[in-house]
Amino acid sequence: MAEFDTKGLILITTLIFLMALAFIVLYIFIYNQRKKKHIEEKQLLQSTFRQELLKTQIEVQEQTLNHTSREIHDNITQVLSFVKLNLAMAGNVDENEKQLKIEESRELVAQVINDLRNLSKSLSFEHIAELGLIKTIEIEAGRINNSGLLKTELIIDGDSFPLGEERELVLFRIFQEALNNTLKHANAKHLKISLQYSKEIFNLILEDDGNGFGPNELNNIRGSGLKNMQNRAALIGAVAIIDSLPGKGCSIKVTLNPLEQHIYADGNYPNSPG
Repeated sequence: MAEFDTKGLILITTLIFLMALAFIVLYIFIYNQRKKKHIEEKQLLQSTFRQELLKTQIEVQEQTLNHTSREIHDNITQVLSFVKLNLAMAGNVDENEKQLKIEESRELVAQVINDLRNLSKSLSFEHIAELGLIKTIEIEAGRINNSGLLKTELIIDGDSFPLGEERELVLFRIFQEALNNTLKHANAKHLKISLQYSKEIFNLILEDDGNGFGPNELNNIRGSGLKNMQNRAALIGAVAIIDSLPGKGCSIKVTLNPLEQHIYADGNYPNSPG
């Protein structure tokens, strides 16, 4: 009887040991599978982010190229044509007036050189990283004001700080897209641009006094652009809220937490304010 109890005890102990061993093996297997899945999901997320970021970079450049084409045609070409005419007329006037025309032409050529230098810098999305979000939006708003198409107002609230190159690139593209929508569809006279900085929350707010639209219009071409802004905001961990009514203009508010950790294409996190 004692021998049977000993054998039974050994058998039970062996079964418990084997079950524990099987459990450990199963746990390690499941852990490795989950780890593998997590790595694959992270790689997919990073790949998707890289693709979307590249698409954003290309769109920023395309929009800038369109503006550059208009700027060369409407401004630089006209100034150079005037310089050409001015110099041609200089040969038919007295010496004093000739010097005045030459000096005027020299100043206009210097202005054109400066404009071309600024345009060449704006052809690359890298100028956003170099100048920062505020300065880049300020330049764009200044161009629109000079064109006479729309009156823009830029308001900075709080002490500004870098949000990270990727974030600022996407935010600038959202601004570009909102501006393009306002110019094309809103029939607005004014656009108010607000950048609100705090350690907890950053807001980019764009408000126009245009036609506005109803909820059903979010399904049309303009609406698809607005939804695209929301998708881009989500790409950097932000939220875009669009508020509009017919005849009441449109408000676009992009909100993000500067301290929120958001994985980017290189697996790193953006710089946060101190």
